[in-house]
Amino acid sequence: MTLLVTGASGHLGRLVVEALLERGTPAAAVVAVARTPESISDLADRGVQVRRADYTDPASLEAAFAGVDRLLLVSGSEVGQRIAQHANVIDAAKRAGVAFVAYTSITRADTTDLVLAAEHRATEELLTASGLPHALLRNSWYLENYTGQLPTFLEHDAVLGAAGDGRVSAATRADYAEAAAVVLAGQDGHGHEGAVYELGGDHAFTLGELAGTVGRVAGREVAYRDLSVADLTAALVAAGLLEGYAAVLADSDRGIADGALFTDTGDLSRLIGRPTTGLEDALRAALVTTPAA
Repeated sequence: MTLLVTGASGHLGRLVVEALLERGTPAAAVVAVARTPESISDLADRGVQVRRADYTDPASLEAAFAGVDRLLLVSGSEVGQRIAQHANVIDAAKRAGVAFVAYTSITRADTTDLVLAAEHRATEELLTASGLPHALLRNSWYLENYTGQLPTFLEHDAVLGAAGDGRVSAATRADYAEAAAVVLAGQDGHGHEGAVYELGGDHAFTLGELAGTVGRVAGREVAYRDLSVADLTAALVAAGLLEGYAAVLADSDRGIADGALFTDTGDLSRLIGRPTTGLEDALRAALVTTPAA
């Protein structure tokens, strides 16, 4: 059985390939695709099949998918273009005879009002319409969305947000990647066709609790400053983000306040067979590589 991972040069896709190998999938049975195969040439050195595929180039997709049994569609990073890109992947998978597609979506994509969810919802609908057997991996937030901001948190001794007391079920990319590998490989004794997994960390937290945990691991006082969505957007723009991207992030905080990124299904820990990585452990690991502020 041949398993393909799209976006293998990205953070999540690369981790899925690594998880497949660590879980015993033979390297020769794994296909890793990227727009620039040179960026993952080290995987080829380890026996993984490395192929070129571009979400905007249907011919490249169909060629890359030849002989593939099961495929993981890692959602594209170009917000605003993803529906057309994902449609190309789904159409190419169908033409290539792929038997199963797993897709990395977002929490409750079919009902949420998050701006970020619109393209995910449309992609889920495209998968249903395609008739391809598939599974939906609805990931909540990445813990890396917060650990990556650790230098900024410590520079200002503050976490800015617009999430109020809402709780977010964030988990590490590695945990989500391991779950994707389990589903892609058809482990756990079934193929996961038709499954909808609401994936998130075992222990949800508020941004106030995030600030408190940052302070605890860093040995200093770190406050949470709760802003309006408009003020958070402005602060993110002032920090150098493009306005459209800042607005999407601020809307995501608004969603957190409303429970849009909270899930307590336990699907993630069940799939990976262990507790998910906790916030404090992730922050302590990030602190090791964070310059003192």
